[in-house]
Amino acid sequence: MTQSGNKASAATGRCVMRDSCGKRGFFGKDLPCPYDGPPVEPGDSARELLVQVCGSEFAEGPTCCTTNQVETLRDNFNQVEGLISACPACRNNFRSFFCAFTCSPEQGSFVNITSTQTTSSDQIAVKSVDFYAEEQFGEGFYDSCKNVQVGTTNGYAMELIGGGAKNYREFFKFLGDEKPIGSPFQIDFPSTAPPELTPLNIAPRGCADNDLTSRCTCIDCPSICPALPPIAAPNTEPTCHVGAFSCLSFILVVGYALAVLGFLVGYLISTSIRKRRERTYERVALSEDTASPRIHTRGLVGQSSLSQYFDDDSLGTQSDSRHLGRGATLLDPIETVQPRQYPLNTFLRHGFYKLGLFAASSPWLTFCLVFVVVGLLNVGWQKFEIETDPVRLWVSPSSESKLQKEYFDENFGPFYRTEQIFVTATPTTEYGMNNVSLATSSNPVLTWDRLKYWFKVEEDIRSLRSPSGHRLSDVCFKPAGPRGACVVQSIAAWYGNDLDDYDEDTWAEHLDDCARSPVECLPDFQQPLAPHYVLGGVPSDDTGRRRYLDAEAFVITYVVSDSLDIDIQAKAMDWEQTLRTYLADLSRRSSEEAGLHIAYSTGVSLEEEINKSTNTDVKIVVLSYLAMFFYVSLTLGAGSVVRDEQGVFASLAQWARNFPGLFRRSSATSSSLSVDSRTIPHFFPRLPRSLFTGSKFTLGLFGIALVILSVSSSVGFFSLMRVKVTLIIAEVIPFLVLAVGVDNVFILVHELDRQNFLHGPNAATPASQGGFTTPMSPTSHHRSPHDSSIREDADSASMPQYLPAEERVARTLAKMGPSILLSTITETVAFSLGALVPMPAVRNFALYAAGSVLLNAILQVTVFISALLLDLKRYEASRIDCFPCIRLPSRIALLDGPVTGSGVGRIGRFIRRYYAPFLLNPLTKGVVMITFAGVFVASIISMQHIQLGLDQRLALPSDSYLVDYFDNLDAYLDIGPPVFFVSRNIDVTQRAGQQALCGRFTTCQDFSIANTLEAERKRPEASFISEPSASWIDDFLGWLDPGKEECCRVRKRDPTVFCGPRDNARLCQPCYLDKTPAWNITMEGLPENDEFMYYVKQWLVSPTTEECPLAGKASFGSALSLAADGTSVQASHFRTFHAPLKSQQDFVNAFAAAHRVADDISRRTGADVFPYSIFYVFFDQYAHVIAITQEVLGLGLASVLVVTALLLGSWRSGSIVTGVVGLTVLTVMGVMPLWGISLNAISLVNLVISLGIAVEFCAHVARAFMSAGSGLPIDHPAGQKERDERMWTALVDVGPSVLSGITFTKLIGMSVLALTRSKLLEIYYFRMWLTLIVSGALHGLVLLPVVLSLAGGSGFPQQEADEEWMSTAIRNDYDYAPFLADDDSLASD
Repeated sequence: MTQSGNKASAATGRCVMRDSCGKRGFFGKDLPCPYDGPPVEPGDSARELLVQVCGSEFAEGPTCCTTNQVETLRDNFNQVEGLISACPACRNNFRSFFCAFTCSPEQGSFVNITSTQTTSSDQIAVKSVDFYAEEQFGEGFYDSCKNVQVGTTNGYAMELIGGGAKNYREFFKFLGDEKPIGSPFQIDFPSTAPPELTPLNIAPRGCADNDLTSRCTCIDCPSICPALPPIAAPNTEPTCHVGAFSCLSFILVVGYALAVLGFLVGYLISTSIRKRRERTYERVALSEDTASPRIHTRGLVGQSSLSQYFDDDSLGTQSDSRHLGRGATLLDPIETVQPRQYPLNTFLRHGFYKLGLFAASSPWLTFCLVFVVVGLLNVGWQKFEIETDPVRLWVSPSSESKLQKEYFDENFGPFYRTEQIFVTATPTTEYGMNNVSLATSSNPVLTWDRLKYWFKVEEDIRSLRSPSGHRLSDVCFKPAGPRGACVVQSIAAWYGNDLDDYDEDTWAEHLDDCARSPVECLPDFQQPLAPHYVLGGVPSDDTGRRRYLDAEAFVITYVVSDSLDIDIQAKAMDWEQTLRTYLADLSRRSSEEAGLHIAYSTGVSLEEEINKSTNTDVKIVVLSYLAMFFYVSLTLGAGSVVRDEQGVFASLAQWARNFPGLFRRSSATSSSLSVDSRTIPHFFPRLPRSLFTGSKFTLGLFGIALVILSVSSSVGFFSLMRVKVTLIIAEVIPFLVLAVGVDNVFILVHELDRQNFLHGPNAATPASQGGFTTPMSPTSHHRSPHDSSIREDADSASMPQYLPAEERVARTLAKMGPSILLSTITETVAFSLGALVPMPAVRNFALYAAGSVLLNAILQVTVFISALLLDLKRYEASRIDCFPCIRLPSRIALLDGPVTGSGVGRIGRFIRRYYAPFLLNPLTKGVVMITFAGVFVASIISMQHIQLGLDQRLALPSDSYLVDYFDNLDAYLDIGPPVFFVSRNIDVTQRAGQQALCGRFTTCQDFSIANTLEAERKRPEASFISEPSASWIDDFLGWLDPGKEECCRVRKRDPTVFCGPRDNARLCQPCYLDKTPAWNITMEGLPENDEFMYYVKQWLVSPTTEECPLAGKASFGSALSLAADGTSVQASHFRTFHAPLKSQQDFVNAFAAAHRVADDISRRTGADVFPYSIFYVFFDQYAHVIAITQEVLGLGLASVLVVTALLLGSWRSGSIVTGVVGLTVLTVMGVMPLWGISLNAISLVNLVISLGIAVEFCAHVARAFMSAGSGLPIDHPAGQKERDERMWTALVDVGPSVLSGITFTKLIGMSVLALTRSKLLEIYYFRMWLTLIVSGALHGLVLLPVVLSLAGGSGFPQQEADEEWMSTAIRNDYDYAPFLADDDSLASD
């Protein structure tokens, strides 16, 4: 039936609807009757009710409504009162709108019935109407309500009363649509009214109006909010830029370019000046030669003469008789030349010589003494404990975030445990399973069949029973109390967990309606469920309207209660393990059964998967260790000194050539013929003896065993001191100590090989040594047992000086002990400084690393020296390695047979022949300096892009199901983690305290907690807050409003007794009814002191219902912490949500922003406010990690400077070593952002390791350089050549040991580590350690030699070299023989 043409209904003062004509069904709402007549004057009681509900404008005159209709209006208004009453403008516009529609005597001028229907009582009722309203009123009405917030849902009233409308037309449409919760008939709002009708034109109230019946507070009306001072987002503070470069980068690039240009110009100028000076110097030398016949024409032969010496691999060329004295010049007579001494150096050499002689002379006593001490240290293993709690690992006990977490847990209870499932459609082949497909593919997941399938899954989950008999209902979080419903956030909750009332044609419409208006589809736990909690990947159309039915994922979250009670925790974990098993099975079959992909996580998943990753990593780490063990053991014996003997391959080749001779008749039968035994055929190849006796496999294993023993002893000692072991210590310390310890093993073994070459049974003849004499012991002189065969008048320089094995071993330690001491002290001090870091994982690592390195060095200079002696005696007795009981028979050897071993392996020969001369070429030096300066500049520029954070996915195995879960979490969850702003030390029972917290009353502080949080929400780019905050103080005081008749109620007969939700309304009245002064938004008359606590306690136990959504039990039951005696509120929190956090940088910035907001609030209100979110405790480190990194590395470099300067005896050389170490670490940091390595506790540990390893690369080279000195002043004309020669010697002496002992060993270990499935090991160990090894090798073996050769300090000769040089000079009565001179020049003397 259509009434559009009825003239009477359009007349002024006429009604078109009045009274009720029944319901559509049994559970329906009353429908109005069509009525074409004049308005009717109501009775007194009806008038009173009408004025109470609709206001004073209906205090007189006829109306178009009956008492029943007014009562229905009142009930409907009460349903939304709790949502919009905080903003009077919205509340009064809402009431005016519907009161005019229902009761206005002018109803006929703006309402037109368009159709009718028959009710269940056979009456004609309205089915649809057109309601005409002016656009001005519609916009004003919408604007007054669009910002009204609902604290309990952290959302907006418009989402509940307007379906999230974006304009007034969408708002009106939602209000007018016929639905079970809403209008019982259809109300349409045409934009244009017919000529005979006049649209409703009421002046809308504005939230900023000064009228108290209209003005809203800042929270609900942004236009009246005080503006916060502008602030930049975290880590986006404005910085100086020149184009795309930061000012620092620009300055560095320009400075580098100028430096390179200056270097090239300076090089050309200095070259010309140097040539002119050398010509002058040569003329002076010639004149001196003419004047003094004692002075020979030989000058100091520097680096330019190295090329003449390539063919001689004998160590004899490195005679220690090469040192000039302090202040000596090449033109000075011998009487003025005195060796330069450094007392500390002399003391250390003597001390290590005595220690080595004792360990070598009494090896078994040394073993007993040292191993007794080691055994006592290992007793501490009884107290061994592993720390696995992430909080105790990565958070300092005094950390502010940790203390705040403990405070939160104690006062409000631990945060909930979450079990979360992401359900997506099985990807099609064109997309594949990767992060890109998750974010970009359009593959809707919602279909009727999948929905039915998932409802069965949820039913199965609800019925799951753990082995201990626990079900979901036993462990879930129930906001309404033990008898309430579980909080399960799922699309199934919109259907009441039952699809029986829906079919393939109706399910989609219902889901879309629920997504647009969650308040109409309340789940059983009675909290509106916004779509961003349960749907992900929702696309939008061209108008920005969300297409919920095309969502790519739906999300299910089970909220499980957590507790500090271990028994309650165990019950939850028991059920979670059952759920995890079920979901693992479901994920395997869901694709085939329903085309669904399941990604899930439970409360126990993360810890389980991290432990699984650790177990997987152990195999890779052990394999890496084994690879290094075998490399070390197999390469230690490369420098053994033996008489002329074929190698393994040569022996096999000779045997293959001779083998056919076994089958030919020999033509030589005379026994008198001389036959080379090597040409005689044999059935089995005659392998070289060195393969069996020269091997040092056992010695290598012993050295590695000492590494393990040092780590074990360190663990025992610190376990005794109650320092817990962490997984980082277990995985990293052996790597570290192996890197440091193996280097020392190689240095000692290689030096012993050189001593054997010079003083062993197979020592070279003087001719093979290049005519150089051999140094003598600093404490005693040992004569060869063959001295009887030597003529008394023979020159001692004409043959090698044989020394006993003990003496050779002692000399080895005397020479290399100070170098080991230098690196050990430097590394120990550097690692010990790491203990200053409050982070337990870093502090414990630093202690264990320092202890392990120190213990390993002690073992190496004691028991390893004894082992060296035993191995040396085994070798000289021709006993087989690994089987010393087996002794090979002696072979006939010619006394003058050539020595095939030179004490220098292949690496040493390469360095000697090619590398050192090339590196020390002046042009090469320039290129090296320019190159490394460029690396320095590039590293500084790159460092500016280092990110903070540690993605938890990296700690998981690459095939873990949690990786898929975290990918889905990033792609589909459109809500960030909750954040709580906790206030304490403020008295909320007093009005001042209440005003510092509240936001919905006119006398609240402008920058109260609630107001500030709302203001910060409006700038999410700086605050990372995206949702309105839940303000308990505002909801509590609003709960007392007598206008909300279903909220705070007391018995009429006894106002001291509160009414429950089931008490009859006729027996109860509002708590604040007839209070003087009355309840009002100025807060005057609201409760204080004991009255405040009296009502708060009742509010906290009042159930949150549709009739009273402001009650506190469900929404704020855990938001307040009351004193034990119930007389005060100790603490309370305001809940809101972060914006979606997709990256580690987002988490770091959100943490910083929340603390900035809390500090601002504390400063403005005087309250003690701090933020808390579940992830804060892990991200607290990033607030300090940069400062900690600077502190640890700065102190470490300072310790390196002090120790190296003192032990090297030169501040100049110490500064150079420290600078190169710093550049090594800087290069590692520069590579970090390029290789995806973030700065966190793990990478900080690795940077500390970088410092220690860099010292290892540099210390031995620097020590060898300083020990090869002749004492020439820095500005001496020949000083440059002398430094080149010292560096040449240093590189040949220790370069092979550094390369073999640390570089190659670690590279082999790293190559095995590349096989790991753990991203954590790959990124933070393989990548970072590979960078460290390469950087350390390049800086220690390329840059350091160049810089030392250019600017290194004056050296100190070895003591025994000084003595020999002096005696030789006096005996031969001529001046200093040229260092590194060629053979011809030596022979000419």
